[in-house]
Amino acid sequence: MNVTVLGATGGIGRAIVDELLDRGHEVTAVSRHVTRADVPAGVRVVTADLADPTAARAACTGSDVVVMAASLPYADWHARLLPLVEGALDAAAVTDARLVMVDNLYAYGAPAGPITDASPQDGPSRKAAIRREVGDRLLVAHRQGRANVTIGRFSDYYGPYGANSLVGMLMVDRVLAGKAPQAFIDADQPHTFAYLPDAARAFTTLIEHPEADGRSWILPAAEPVTQREVAALVCEAAGVPRRLGRISPTMLWLAGLANAQLREAREQVPQFDRPYVALADEFTAVFGPHATTPHAEALAATVAARRDRTSVSV
Repeated sequence: MNVTVLGATGGIGRAIVDELLDRGHEVTAVSRHVTRADVPAGVRVVTADLADPTAARAACTGSDVVVMAASLPYADWHARLLPLVEGALDAAAVTDARLVMVDNLYAYGAPAGPITDASPQDGPSRKAAIRREVGDRLLVAHRQGRANVTIGRFSDYYGPYGANSLVGMLMVDRVLAGKAPQAFIDADQPHTFAYLPDAARAFTTLIEHPEADGRSWILPAAEPVTQREVAALVCEAAGVPRRLGRISPTMLWLAGLANAQLREAREQVPQFDRPYVALADEFTAVFGPHATTPHAEALAATVAARRDRTSVSV
């Protein structure tokens, strides 16, 4: 199978590239700044600005499946996300390829109980509205026969190449820099965190199964864990004493006065001040059991990968 991954140098994009290659697929990695050194041997590299529909179409020529894994900073979602996704949809349609969309759980908001595929997508934030519209447009396009589409959704993540994640920025990188890790809002609420290689295996299952088309799927992840537990495992993996700071709502509000990304992160407080648990029961019912990596093992691998990458770049 010939699979094109748009946004191949991001955290989940690179993890999907690795998993596809391991399963013997032909892989094209597309990103604005991708180079041969960014991906494993055997992967075709295409440099393209995905905001240019013509470039996106050209990058996807000959694909059986197009994976939309490109992401944007929070501050750019409102103006740029929908056109970017529309460009990926158009590229898949023109190429007669299936489209697998990488999505998150923001559309569901922060419900009182676990998030499932049946949960209402009624999140009240602007980001929830944008992600909801993305999903709605893609599934309408599928029903209209424009392209065969499936959507995979997963929670906050960490892992190799996941430096821009909450765990990556507030815990792994801070610990490796000799600083205390920081919890976001509340350290003791159970939270679903996905390990990128686990998520990539689930996305590749969607890529390999056309029967997944026409709907969205919440993807499997390891058991919920608190940020305090995550921080302890990161410190243990790095070989430093356990400690933990916290970004409080007040600190976040003040920091947002000067930083647009942190200002946008204020909307995510309800995902961290209460239990935030996602269940993938429908995925496993259809595709079978999906093994996930224990957090201790996954975080140790994440710390080791980030440490190696930092030492190489210095």
